[in-house]
Amino acid sequence: MRRIVLCLFLMLGLAAPAMAASCGKTGAGFDAWKASYAAAARAQGVGPRGLAALAGTSYATATIKADRNMHSFKLGLDAFMEKRGAATIVAQGRKKKAQNAALFKKIEKKYGVPAGPLIAIWGMETAFGTYMGHQDTISAVATLAYDCRRPDYFREQLIAALTLVDRGVLSSSSTGAMHGEVGQTQFLPKNVLLFGSSIDGGGINLNEKADALASTANYLRGHGWRPGAGYRPGEPNFVALQGWNAASVYQQALAIMGNEIDGN
Repeated sequence: MRRIVLCLFLMLGLAAPAMAASCGKTGAGFDAWKASYAAAARAQGVGPRGLAALAGTSYATATIKADRNMHSFKLGLDAFMEKRGAATIVAQGRKKKAQNAALFKKIEKKYGVPAGPLIAIWGMETAFGTYMGHQDTISAVATLAYDCRRPDYFREQLIAALTLVDRGVLSSSSTGAMHGEVGQTQFLPKNVLLFGSSIDGGGINLNEKADALASTANYLRGHGWRPGAGYRPGEPNFVALQGWNAASVYQQALAIMGNEIDGN
């Protein structure tokens, strides 16, 4: 019996480092982790270009810092809207709606989503495409896939990101927001795969407003958007805005701004 217990102890002791290596809280083990994770990525269909992009990643300290400091979502609704410049988004958003009337008409015809919520998202995420971020996208996603806070979620995003590199939608030099979001409305890689769309049926480029807004409309439709229904809290389409962002204040802010832009 003592021999069995000793064997079990040794087995557990040997297993512990392997388990610990499955994620990390500092960058110390990142290079070893990504080298071992390449086998899992290959098994899930990632090809040579995607694997090369993974090999070229660096531990993104700025991404980890941003991930630990998302304090604005803890504000009350009024404070959140003031901090995010809701009044400016609405004022500029009405001008954007008028300037791009044909585009928004085309998007609504195809996806059933009106201009207001799309413009609210566009303004909230990147100030209408004026700031899409400068963080290395593949490194950001790989870092969060390695990090111990949400590894399972971001490993799905990493496989998606590497797949997009294989397909030429992203590259090893693509940049975006701190968590790996890309384009004018800040899509995570998995959502690019699922909902990325071109209004004219060509290749997808989310750095272009037409594709970004069409993809956002497609995303909302995929999350239950019903053409012609309202999207305030309690109305049928509010659930689609809830799908866009998990923070309640963010959801409510989008509904308020979108309705004001649409003149409702």
